[in-house]
Amino acid sequence: MTGILYLVATPIGNLQDISFRAVETLKAVDLIACEDTRHTRKLLNAFDISNKLVSYHEHNEHDRVEEFGKLLADGRSIAIVSDAGTPGINDPGFRLVQKAIETGVKVVPIPGAVAFVNAVIASGLPTDSIFFGGFLPSKTGERKKRLTELKDIPATLVFYETPHRLLKAIADCVQVFGNRKAAVARELTKLHEEIVTMDLQDLENHFSKAEVRGEIVLVIERGSGEAAEKPRNKSLSERFDELVAEGVDHRLALKAAAKEFGLSKSEAYRIVQTGKS
Repeated sequence: MTGILYLVATPIGNLQDISFRAVETLKAVDLIACEDTRHTRKLLNAFDISNKLVSYHEHNEHDRVEEFGKLLADGRSIAIVSDAGTPGINDPGFRLVQKAIETGVKVVPIPGAVAFVNAVIASGLPTDSIFFGGFLPSKTGERKKRLTELKDIPATLVFYETPHRLLKAIADCVQVFGNRKAAVARELTKLHEEIVTMDLQDLENHFSKAEVRGEIVLVIERGSGEAAEKPRNKSLSERFDELVAEGVDHRLALKAAAKEFGLSKSEAYRIVQTGKS
């Protein structure tokens, strides 16, 4: 008889958020696979759990999948946990789950905290359709390309971000999306939890005034879906004025309008200036 693979969600900050079922499962399994044994040991000690811990992270995932696969085939039960939140969400877990399914091993999720879900529900932005994009690329060019790909998705957009990249990411969002409503959720469930909802440009100003720390979720309002129609219904000058009225910087508004009309920035500038003369 094969074992069972448990995907156990752990708290994202406040230890009291762990479920009774998660504690019972972690006590019962033969092995707990975790990203950082030192980090997870602190959690287990808080709930008097003494089961064996084995590291399972992106650098040893390939080897561990084979090792754990054999243990599951021999009837052993394994629980996967991440450092915080739900395993498999931007953390290791997918490949082992895939292996388990391929070999007929039962996979059981033990639900709990997910940072991006909590950020969205507390942001005040629509929750009927959500797109989770993980971490945005670290390089500006790649990040703008990714944002452009997601610009017209009819869903609230959610990303994880690091403190030192937050302001650059927000600035790129303004350039690609315009000045949409957005939220930054920082240090969720922890002592210094902060959830700020305002326009992207206001968020950039807010977080530029102090050093940003902690784990961050960036939530952005969906596009209106009207962008593709505007070039057919408005002149370039009208579209430029409209973007400026929405709060977009003049330079970024000109660039966005030029892109929508398939023109160079210099040509768009000439048209706008001609219209004002």
